[in-house]
Amino acid sequence: MKIGSVPAQSLLRSFGLIAPLLVIAATSVSAQQPRPGSDVINRLTPVTDQMLLNPPANDWLMWRRDYSGSGYSPLAQINKANVKNLRVAWTWSLTNGPTEMTPIVHDGVIYIWNSGDKVQALNAATGDLIWEYRRDLPEKLLNAGGNTLARRNMAIYGNNLIIATSDVHIVALNAKTGAVVWDHQTADWHDGWLYSGGPFIAHGKIIQGMTGCGNAEPGGCFITGNDPNTGQELWRFYTIARPGTPAGDTWNGLPLNKRFGASAWIAGSYDPVLNTVFYGTGQPYPWIAEMRGTLPLKPGENNDTLYSDTTLALNPDTGALKWYFQHLRDDSYDLDHVFERVLVDLPVNGKTRKAVLTVGKPGIIDALDRTNGQFLWSKQTVPQNVVSSIDPKTGVKTLNEAAIPHVGKTTMNCPADPGARGWPATAYSPRTGMLYLPLTEFCSMTTPTPLEPGQVYTGGGRAVYRRVPVPHSDGNFGRIDAVKLSDRSTAWSKRQRAPETSAVLPTAGGLVFAGSWDRWFRAYDDTTGDILWQVRTNSAVNGFPISYAVNGKQYIAVATGTGSSQLRSLATLVPEIPNPDAGSVLWVFALPDGQ
Repeated sequence: MKIGSVPAQSLLRSFGLIAPLLVIAATSVSAQQPRPGSDVINRLTPVTDQMLLNPPANDWLMWRRDYSGSGYSPLAQINKANVKNLRVAWTWSLTNGPTEMTPIVHDGVIYIWNSGDKVQALNAATGDLIWEYRRDLPEKLLNAGGNTLARRNMAIYGNNLIIATSDVHIVALNAKTGAVVWDHQTADWHDGWLYSGGPFIAHGKIIQGMTGCGNAEPGGCFITGNDPNTGQELWRFYTIARPGTPAGDTWNGLPLNKRFGASAWIAGSYDPVLNTVFYGTGQPYPWIAEMRGTLPLKPGENNDTLYSDTTLALNPDTGALKWYFQHLRDDSYDLDHVFERVLVDLPVNGKTRKAVLTVGKPGIIDALDRTNGQFLWSKQTVPQNVVSSIDPKTGVKTLNEAAIPHVGKTTMNCPADPGARGWPATAYSPRTGMLYLPLTEFCSMTTPTPLEPGQVYTGGGRAVYRRVPVPHSDGNFGRIDAVKLSDRSTAWSKRQRAPETSAVLPTAGGLVFAGSWDRWFRAYDDTTGDILWQVRTNSAVNGFPISYAVNGKQYIAVATGTGSSQLRSLATLVPEIPNPDAGSVLWVFALPDGQ
């Protein structure tokens, strides 16, 4: 670990590797005007900075609901005593394709993302369509497959809904009409750039991470800060350290144009007191270290590959780096540490520390001091063989040399490349003081696929993974753990055959909602893990569940549907559990009237 202050890289000094900033109008978009009778939209109020700092209990204004990334709902109408009566309130069919979205809810309006860049505003109490925006995407993008057309979150600020598009634009839509307010192009999608995570607002700036950095983009990915009034890019921080900067000499002597990866494909968190944004990054590319040139280690060089697999603490106004902590050095396993950063104050050795927690693909919880990046503690959850030990003072992980993949051999890695946990987010409940984690127990047989002599690297991980059970497994893959953060004990762990495929949602009603590949959406008791309610949906539960209220009535909403890359990987573990090829749906549940 190295802690320091490094200025953000200027866009004007991009080494000619990143396309210049462009602000252009979309060539072909359509927005349907609000339908008659959509009175709820007329009552919509602007979303203020104060609302984002203290979100109304009835709303869900950002990806994990609040700046701390908790994913916790303070609503308690639906509780342990009455959840058994939960019923379908309404459903809405979504465009078929990868479905990994988080709805946004404000003043009784729910905004949803459909695969292929269709955004819809619905009456959150009835499911009636208010308006629709469709982006006319190039045929090549529409046929690309995978997660190209998926987006995990949107943002709402002022009078605008802010989205990141599949052709790498950031767009502001009028929240009442769906009309385009402004359109900013960040990069050229023809060069492989992608958005999978969406924007969030911090200190009056739009913060957006770039992905697609496994497509051989020289110099890797970046995070931008944009003006919410115009879309203009204000700063750009590169997630692969530049030569000559304090962390720039960590790539075994590789020049910048031979450094790839470090995608920022999940939205961040924000501490308004510290005025600090926390972001995670993905792995370096190609996945196998000796194929990308970071092994064997050259004399006098460093091969940490910063800032891959790292927590970044950034100033949202300038993009300046305050500190960083690398969770996994020289990653050869595709084990990203890009996921949500949860901000919570914790007792550590008799003192309360301002902590930031994250869980990377290895399933290891890392807790850091969010004021300076100091390591606090780690906790292992699932079986893994990548890390052999963790220094209790520094948090530096010693890698298991026997598990590092090498060209010409096949290696077992636990967990497998999709990770003990993937993009489905963990959540923290202040009610119980517990972190809830959706997990998967499995391994992979990793076989590198080296370049042919004279072949130029054009992208991809360059490895084949055959996913297998953990040695001596009992046949269960899916898991939800509840970890008490005050003493790091596991309060409960529920295991099942089917992999968990949704994020988790704890509520003030004493419940934890989560869904899995076998189409079950369940409510667990937050203190015991007992299943208190469940419903069989039409397809894999594959989104971020949320809770909101309209006119005093609480709702639970979650998206289902197959097609995402993670689902396809997990499906190979349980071939006996089929799912339909199509059928993405937003499910919304509520108690019967009068309860």
